[in-house]
Amino acid sequence: MRIPRVYSPELLSGRTEVVLDEAASRHLVKVLRLQPGRPLVLFDGSGGEYSAELLETGKRARVRLGDFSAEDRQSPLALTLAIGISRGDRFDWVVQKATELGVAEIQPLFTERCEVKLAGERLQKKLGHWRQIAASACEQCQRNRLPLIAEPQKLTSYLQRAAADLKLVLHHRAELDLRQLEQERGAPDSALLLVGPEGGLSEVEIEGALAQGFMPMRLGPRVLRTETAPVAALSVLQFQWGDL
Repeated sequence: MRIPRVYSPELLSGRTEVVLDEAASRHLVKVLRLQPGRPLVLFDGSGGEYSAELLETGKRARVRLGDFSAEDRQSPLALTLAIGISRGDRFDWVVQKATELGVAEIQPLFTERCEVKLAGERLQKKLGHWRQIAASACEQCQRNRLPLIAEPQKLTSYLQRAAADLKLVLHHRAELDLRQLEQERGAPDSALLLVGPEGGLSEVEIEGALAQGFMPMRLGPRVLRTETAPVAALSVLQFQWGDL
């Protein structure tokens, strides 16, 4: 029987009782229909997890924490995904899948061809929404460390501080592919993947990335959608140098 995993935004400590928030309680009680006595796993996103037991159901479920396990399930490759914000639920899907694939950080970007306008309260609400998606994805995929989802910023500003052992920008007209890259370089400890929104990055933006040390990379002969390209590229990078 699968043991439900629950993310707690509050820091946890062993052998204590915890009152879950309303969203987590509703999922356990109304969706999963759990009864007192059921085993759970709780984690707070900082690493490791606790065995737990559901003590009391209701609007705010009460849980007793048990033993701590330091298991992280983190990839040895520190991956950052920097990606132009796309419309609709496409970006939500990217956040979910990138979390499942083990990225350490997601940097949403405003680019020339980005059609999404976010500022002020609306931006903060959207950022909280993305972080909740990442937390739910960690519950499902058994990660115990949440990826950092940084506040959105302009690509031009981000390029000036972007850092990693290997920096790649997806560009379907590039000549370099990952098989060639592996032959030319050793295994990196960290990698940064830059992907455009719908319509891709402009030539000026690609040139700006290259000027900051990014290497252009293609993913085969076909042009992939903005939500498909990062999933394909992250999977290949994790296979090459991570834990897939």
